[in-house]
Amino acid sequence: MGILAAIGVLLPFPFYWWLWTNPQSWVNLCGQGRDPSTVMARVSHVLKAAQLLSLFSVASLSWPPLYFWPLIAFGQFLNFRVYQLLGEAGTYYGVRFGKNIPWVTEFPFGVIRDPQYVGSIMSLLACLSWVPFQYILLWCLGYGFMMLVESKEDPSARAKSVS
Repeated sequence: MGILAAIGVLLPFPFYWWLWTNPQSWVNLCGQGRDPSTVMARVSHVLKAAQLLSLFSVASLSWPPLYFWPLIAFGQFLNFRVYQLLGEAGTYYGVRFGKNIPWVTEFPFGVIRDPQYVGSIMSLLACLSWVPFQYILLWCLGYGFMMLVESKEDPSARAKSVS
C-alpha cells in the first residue's frame, strides 16, 4: 500500500503544474461557456479526495495530541480566509486563465507569504501522530514545489478567453 499511498498523495501536483504552465490549453479544453476555474475546482476536489484516501490508507487513528488543535485550527482558518478573500476564481488560478482578480492585502495576505499553502502544511503537520512522516513530507514537498512554480509567474503566459 505504501507506493500507492505515495502516488495518491502526489497525484494533484502534476495537474497543478500543467495548469499553471499551460493555462491556455486548459481554457481551450474547457471550451466556451465553461469557467476554467470552476472546472479546475471540481477536478481538484476529486484529487483532494484521492489524497485524503491515500493518507487514511496508511493512518492509524487515535486521540489527537495537544499540538493537533492549534495547528489544524489555524491552518484551516488560513485556508478558509484565503478562499473567502479570493473566491473560487482567485483560488483556482483565475488570473492564469485570463480573469481580472483584484490584488488582496487583507490578512493573511501581506503578513504570511502563500497563506493557503502555509495553512495546508500546518493542517498536514497536525496529522503527524496518525500518518507516517514520509507521506506528510511528500505532500508538503508538493506544496513547496507549487509555491516555487507559482512564484515565477510570467504574466505574458496568461490565457486569453475563449470566444
